[in-house]
Amino acid sequence: MSQLDFEKPILELEGKIAELRHVDSSAAVNIAEEISRMQGKAEKLLKQTYSKLNAEQKVQVARHQERPHFLDYVNQIIDDFMPLAGDRRYAEDHALIGGIGKFRGQSCIVMGHEKGHDTETRIKHNFGMARPEGYRKAQRLLALAQQFNLPVITLVDTAGAYPGVGAEERGQSEAIAKSIESCLRAEVPIISVIIGEGGSGGAIAIATADRVYMLEHAIYSVISPEGCASILWKTADFAKEAAASLKLTAQDLMELKLIDGIIEEPMGGAHRNKQDTMLNVANQIEKGLKELTPWNGRTLIQKRREKFLQAGRHF
Repeated sequence: MSQLDFEKPILELEGKIAELRHVDSSAAVNIAEEISRMQGKAEKLLKQTYSKLNAEQKVQVARHQERPHFLDYVNQIIDDFMPLAGDRRYAEDHALIGGIGKFRGQSCIVMGHEKGHDTETRIKHNFGMARPEGYRKAQRLLALAQQFNLPVITLVDTAGAYPGVGAEERGQSEAIAKSIESCLRAEVPIISVIIGEGGSGGAIAIATADRVYMLEHAIYSVISPEGCASILWKTADFAKEAAASLKLTAQDLMELKLIDGIIEEPMGGAHRNKQDTMLNVANQIEKGLKELTPWNGRTLIQKRREKFLQAGRHF
């Protein structure tokens, strides 16, 4: 498992436990009691550590490379998934994947950012940073959802839309704006979950939803801590201070009434127990869909617009 700085004492204990488990069972020394003692210590330390994570540490957990990604969720909670490729204008974007599938018996449109798990897949998926064609594909999928009256599930995990010259030349900002508009005009329920990073317009382009949930250790912000620090302090060295100021944690955003709920992660984060994490996400999505079913298209649009127009007005 990849190491996070604040997890080192825990990982050292777990490493020692793993070594003890491989000791010859015929050894004279009874190690069962020692393993049990160390396990208890590791669990206690894990609980203490994750109960008081600061904003910078939450950023590290949200970016952990072993957290479950979009395709992991699709394989686990979506049946009969059929990916739909291309924006019908320019190209296929592998950073934003979408298609038709069944969620617990309900036909739906599913889309989200895929970061990849290793060097090869990260390059293929551009580290989850979509180009204009990705967001135009999202618009196409939203139109398809409306045509067949299907609910939409979006899973957000991106540092932000790709900022390359080619992407800007092909209308990155316009594609994001049109994607947001498509979400606001959709006459079907939209459920969005921030499963890792929710970065800037690249995230909200598919998260302008009736219900927006965040995993416990996910982050959601207008800019990355490093980007914010580079602008305000002219150096990324102040990313820790920026993370605290941005109010980007799920707990901060729930307090600000900018999201609709926090999905609990297993102790130690999603990267330690992917199956339970994905089950928790699926249960919350099912709950959200039940709250919106049956639906009336015009009512959904009105309430969705009111929801985002009210953002920040309680201050």
